[in-house]
This record gives sequence, structure tokens and C-alpha cells, in this order.
Amino acid sequence: MSIFKLSFGSIIIIQNNLAEVIVNQGVVMDDTLVDEYHKFVLNHLMAPCGLLVNKKNSYTYTFSAQKRIGNLKEIEHMAVVTQTSGGVMSTQTLLNVSGSIHKTTKLFEDREEALIWLKKKLA
Repeated sequence: MSIFKLSFGSIIIIQNNLAEVIVNQGVVMDDTLVDEYHKFVLNHLMAPCGLLVNKKNSYTYTFSAQKRIGNLKEIEHMAVVTQTSGGVMSTQTLLNVSGSIHKTTKLFEDREEALIWLKKKLA
């Protein structure tokens, strides 16, 4: 496992096609940060890949970033881990705004369950 610190948070490489994303508290994800995130995925993960988005912190997106964040074809599946109703609501809003990624994204309350689901999807 390798941990990378980026300007918006951390990305932990779990396996060559699977990573966990943890955005720092209070970050506003904008187009510049989405570009940094996408560039990292393209340069460090083997496609098709999966992401575990761990929403243990509270953060927001600009509208433009909401539309772009999930539109990287190399990301085949995403699991979002959140334990708060606010996290669930913000994730559902993001999925509605960003379009087709809702078909390949699943919400979880438990991180281990999310990892198991992702690993099965990527097998």
C-alpha cells in the first residue's frame, strides 16, 4: 500500500487498479482539483480501476466539478463510504448531477464491505 498526499487530500493505492480517496476537511473541490485528481488516477492506476471514496470528512464541490468528477472512463466502479445522512444526501446529489456514474457507484456505511464489493467488481 502506498499513500500519496495531494493538495485536496490523500489517495491510498490498495492494489494496481484500486485506490481509496480521502478528501481533507473543508476542501472545496473545483475544476483545478478535479484535474489533479484525474491526472493522479491516470498516472498511478491501471485501467479499468475502482475507487473507494471515504467521506469521513466534510467537503463540497463547485457545480462544474460535480459534473466532471466522475466522468473519467478509466474509473469503472466507485464505492462511497459515509456514515452520516448529510454524506448520503450530498453523494446522491453528486450522482444525479454527474450523470451516468450512478450506475457504477454504490453507497456503503462500512469500509470493509465497500472494499469487498469493489474487489469483486474488478476481478
